[in-house]
Amino acid sequence: MPWPETTQSAIRRLNSLRNDLKNSFTERDAVVDVLAVSAICQEHTLLVGPPGTGKTELVTQFTRGLDAPLFTYLLTRFTEPSEIFGPLDMPAFQAGRYEIRTERMLPDASVAFLDEVFQGSSAILNTLLTLVHERVFHNGARRQRVPLITLVGASNELPEDPTLQAFSDRFVLRLDVEPVGDSELDALLDRGWALELERMEREADDPDETPLARVTEAQIRELHDRLREVDLTAIRPVYGQLLRELRAEGERLSDRRMVKGLKLVAAATLLDNREVAQRADLWPLRHMWTAREEANVLHKLVDQHIDEGGPIKPTGRIREDILDSLALLQSQLERQRGQTALGAHLMQLGRLRREVLVEHNGDNQLLGQMDGAIRAALSRLESRNV
Repeated sequence: MPWPETTQSAIRRLNSLRNDLKNSFTERDAVVDVLAVSAICQEHTLLVGPPGTGKTELVTQFTRGLDAPLFTYLLTRFTEPSEIFGPLDMPAFQAGRYEIRTERMLPDASVAFLDEVFQGSSAILNTLLTLVHERVFHNGARRQRVPLITLVGASNELPEDPTLQAFSDRFVLRLDVEPVGDSELDALLDRGWALELERMEREADDPDETPLARVTEAQIRELHDRLREVDLTAIRPVYGQLLRELRAEGERLSDRRMVKGLKLVAAATLLDNREVAQRADLWPLRHMWTAREEANVLHKLVDQHIDEGGPIKPTGRIREDILDSLALLQSQLERQRGQTALGAHLMQLGRLRREVLVEHNGDNQLLGQMDGAIRAALSRLESRNV
């Protein structure tokens, strides 16, 4: 039987967020998809690549759409544990108790982004190991449950220190994030400038203003609960064969990672609003590599198993998803006060209109709704110029 309407609504909204982020960030589709899967699975993602490739901004935009408390920090060798987990509670200390004040710090966050994640001290990384795996923070004498959904880490390189392997293995999903190629530079400039305009407008109006959430934290947690209901029976033998082939090629997947791979497949199935997994849902396994030199082998074998299942259906959004994006943009129109924000708003509508023309050519009603929204935005911009 189909998923309940509450679950389908959460899927539509998360997919709407995914597609809008893909339209805003150039050559970052895989990162967006993996962030969505990791949120549903409540697993953790490692982004490997040089600084300046938009990792922080993408994670920030993703969490803004999730309506989830976010904690971000750049780790160095000199970062103190109190900068991550919170300061000492002095009144409690004076009363004879050792406690940490965790409000607005990592133990209080639902989504976390740590840049240069392997640069932290052993005290920080050992605490993180328990926090990300057990969702527990040892706060003095008590075990404090943490609401963490997913931790995204970024690093220029994977750690070679064997003492960091246990912590590194907690990042089930991994992606190489390289600078945008020459062929996409124009798209990078256009989309990047639109994001800059939106940021400047927010800072000029109200830097603390909370945007309208696309997906609530409760909806993400509901999707996580639905994973146990996904039928993996048909894909289970295929997955087992894939693991044997990976081992034969020398891939070093831990037992933990191999078991968690099934959860990733279930999340891909759920994102496609289906209950029964198929070969196409193996795609998150492309990002389960341990060492960077193994990534190409993993991609090749996963793609071979996907192709054996026959043609994969188009990834274009259904009509309802596009209408959700349009409704969100229309609801935000009254909040766009300045010319820069209105210009960025029009650019988003323009990208959505192009998507309609490509994916739903001939749907004149949908195109008419798009054109009406663009006329309304243009009218508001003209009234600002008067």
